[in-house]
Amino acid sequence: MAEQAQPSTDELMDSPGSRISVLEIARRLNIGRMAVYTMLEQGIIPAIRLGRRWIVTRHAFENWERTCGMPTGLQWKTEHKVT
Repeated sequence: MAEQAQPSTDELMDSPGSRISVLEIARRLNIGRMAVYTMLEQGIIPAIRLGRRWIVTRHAFENWERTCGMPTGLQWKTEHKVT
């Protein structure tokens, strides 16, 4: 019986299923595409901008959606200076 090869992490990260489209985000949030682009520009939805494209991983979006956009895990700490 032939053994099936498991996909590597790189293959999983490059698969189209690991990303979510702006249209799918708009449908899931029940808002318009332009509202999604505004949220991406403002950093509300976790994403990376490459040129004119927005890359949103399904994992990051689903985590954001599950936590209602509240930060979780390691975060950058802001130093507050008292003057």
